[in-house]
Formats: sequence, structure tokens, C-alpha cells
Amino acid sequence: MIRPELRATLGRWSEALVALAVAAAGLWLLFLGGYFFLTLGALILLVGVALAIGAWRRLPFRRAISAPGMVEIIEGAVRYYGAEVLGGEIALRDLIEIRLLRLRGRGHWRLRSRSGEALLIPVDAAGADALAHAFTALPGLDMGAVSAALAHVATQDDAMRTVWLRNG
Repeated sequence: MIRPELRATLGRWSEALVALAVAAAGLWLLFLGGYFFLTLGALILLVGVALAIGAWRRLPFRRAISAPGMVEIIEGAVRYYGAEVLGGEIALRDLIEIRLLRLRGRGHWRLRSRSGEALLIPVDAAGADALAHAFTALPGLDMGAVSAALAHVATQDDAMRTVWLRNG
């Protein structure tokens, strides 16, 4: 009943739309009157705004699945199960570098561990949007720089950017 293009667009923006609906509900309660509804509405509005900011930051990570393989984040470890090549696993605590690069016309995350192992993960693999949440646990990571790097890698042929390095 819903056109596939509209369904895909709504699916990509669903998290942001829900956050805006929560903020709108808080705004509605804010104007009902009385101290109780004023306080309750303000709290719900703040939650909605916080959810909207998080959704906006994760939006570049949400892409149509067009690459082989699957990404999982389990107990602080990034796992990639490759369909064409071997996958692997790197614990977030062992991660020292994150790069975005373009190989064979497709963007890839390159995660490097302390032991020198590297893991290549296509940015449009199934479950790759979970990396946004996992990366927020890394000290000093700027999600704005990561979003800008994702946009740059999507448009440039020879793009490679280091988006995070562990200090020390």
C-alpha cells in the first residue's frame, strides 16, 4: 500500500521522526497549563530534543544495505561476518585507529587494533549503522567529523580519512 521509495525514506528517518513526535507531545503538555503539566511537558520536551540530536548524529550511518556481510556489536566487540571475504572481530578497548576509505567504489571502515590487525567493514553492510552507537564509547571521538568523513567518502573516488586515533 505504501510506495517502496516512501517506505525507504520513512525507514531511514524513522528514529528522527519518533524523536520529533516525543518533543511535540512534550510541547503540547507544556501548554496545557498548571505547574504539573508544565514540568512534565518540559521534561518530555527535553527527552525528545535529546533523542532528536542523537538521531540526527546517527543519520549518516543509516544506509540502504547494498554490501555483502553483516556487522554485530556484542559485549564491546565489533564483529564482521564477510560474505565474499573473511570477516573478523576487534574489541573496542583494543581499537587504536578508525579510518574511512573507498575501495572498489565502496566506502569501508578500517578498524585497527593494538596488535596491528585490521578489519575492513563496508559502510553499507547489514548492521553497520550500529557502529555509530559503538563508536560513541571511544574517548575523544567527534561524531561531527565522522559524519563529514562519511559524506566525503561517499562522493570522492580516492578518499581516505582518519576519523579517530587513540591517545597514548
